[in-house]
Order: sequence, then C-alpha cells, then structure tokens
Amino acid sequence: MTNSAPTPQELLAIAVEVARDAADTAYRMRVEGVEVAATKSTVTDVVTAADRAVERQILDALAARRPGDSVLGEEYGEKAPGEARNGVRWIIDPIDGTVNYLYGLRHSAVSLAVEVDGVVVAGVVRNLYTGEEWTATAGGGAWRDGVRLRCSGETDLGQALVGTGFGYDAARRAHQAKVVAGLIAHVRDIRRLGAAAIDLCLVAEGRLDAYFEKGLAAWDLAAGGLVAAEAGVRVAGLAGRAPGPDLVVAAPPALFAPLHDRLAALDASGGP
Repeated sequence: MTNSAPTPQELLAIAVEVARDAADTAYRMRVEGVEVAATKSTVTDVVTAADRAVERQILDALAARRPGDSVLGEEYGEKAPGEARNGVRWIIDPIDGTVNYLYGLRHSAVSLAVEVDGVVVAGVVRNLYTGEEWTATAGGGAWRDGVRLRCSGETDLGQALVGTGFGYDAARRAHQAKVVAGLIAHVRDIRRLGAAAIDLCLVAEGRLDAYFEKGLAAWDLAAGGLVAAEAGVRVAGLAGRAPGPDLVVAAPPALFAPLHDRLAALDASGGP
C-alpha cells in the first residue's frame, strides 16, 4: 500500500456514506418509475436511467471527497485523473441486479469497493430495498448490522444450497443451463437470485452455502468478493486461476474442492 493512501477503515467510511446516499437515490427513482435508457450486450441486458444517474452521483461524491483517485464504473468506464499517483481506485456497480430493479424485485444493490495498488481493501454492498448492508475491510472481517459474519459450516456438497447466475447471450445461457443440469443432482438445490454482489454476501453469512458464475466483471465481484473472503469463503477461479470473467467460485474451504471439481468436469468456464 502506498504511503499516501488512507487506511482501509477510512476508505470504508467514505464508501458507506456514498453508497447509502446512492441507494436512497436508486430507491426513490424506482418508486417514481423505471425508464430503460439503453441496452448493452443484448436486448435483454438493460441499462436504466437510474443506473446512469446513480453512478454519476457516486462519481461526483467521490470526486468531492477523493479528487485524486481513479474510478472504474460499470456505466461510465475508467476515469483516471492524470495527476493520480496514489494507487487508489474505486470500483462501482450503481445498481447490481438491474433486471430485478426493472421488475421491482427486492434483490438489487449498490456495490462500491476500493482498491489500493490493485488489491481490494474495503467494500460495501447495500440492498436498496431492504437497507441490508454488508461491509468488509482487508484483514478486518466482514460485517452486517454490527454482527461479524462467518460462512457456512456445511461440509457435504450434497447438502449445499448453491447460488448462480446467467449471462445475457443466448448461447452462453444454453451452456450455463447444461452446467446447472449437470450439477443439480449433486447439491441440495440451486438458486438464481439475480444480483452477484448480494449473492456473494449471502455466502458470507451462510444464507447460501456456495456460489458460482461465469461472466462477472470487476464491479460485480469487488465488494461482494471481499465480504465473502473476509467471512472465511474461498473465492477463486478454476485450476488455480484468479476469480474473474472466466468463472468465480465462492465456497467455504470444505466445499470448495468438491464444487470446483464438479464445475471443472462440467466445463463451467467454457462455452461462449
């Protein structure tokens, strides 16, 4: 960590303040009515006006508090001030679970993480409907509502409730469906809730035993991945690779190997 960087706890305090305000804005805009502003990878991969407005609010808030930092956001991409030399970068998902948000399903969140010299050191995920808020700092544990989180103690994959998600491209979804079909007989059940950041937080507190998904971007993973890791979850890719777009597997240590091996056999990181 660079000498000029604040502590993870100081960065988390900023993240929490900014994320709470952003979640309030997203909720208010949902009550007022949702407008689809654009589509991305496919016609079902939507961007709402709220996605853009909330990210702009977060960008402005961070610029006021930390003007020298760089930012990576889902909607507006990378913004790196030319004078930035402190190694601090914020990673923003203004509304994780946009389709849920579009339909009024109560499983959407603002996700905000911050990394220093390429390592995520603090993050917050806030459900904009329920106010549930998960936080973590590197080495400082994962928390919700003042309670320190620990992941599931389940040791039998056959008794594990596993979360996952699907991409928007039809060919990718078809491959992911085959993976789910090959996995479901080997676990308790599978849930597809539609917001990766929240799913990772649910693994952190044992409301899901494990989770996997192909296609996650940095903004999907950064804050929720830190929360999970600080709760004792192993968060990785297949065959020793780092978690990322190819695959993210998040599971307690006792479940990671059997889930990993089953997913590898099913070519979960393959396909389109």
